[in-house]
Amino acid sequence: MTRPFVRIIDGDSVIEREMNDVEYEQYLTDQDMFEAERQASIEKEKAREALLARLGITAEEAQLLLGGQ
Repeated sequence: MTRPFVRIIDGDSVIEREMNDVEYEQYLTDQDMFEAERQASIEKEKAREALLARLGITAEEAQLLLGGQ
């Protein structure tokens, strides 16, 4: 597998190179973190939808109950 590239712009020169070991490890860590956050967001939205369904109200009605506009 090829690693992602890094683009470094310094004035008029542009250098593109493959990520080194440290950069690549950080990249993988960041990707894992972003995926975990995405999954947590999906689970939160599913829980919100389930709660609204149990209450038998729409998101707009819930917003009105909570004092939203």
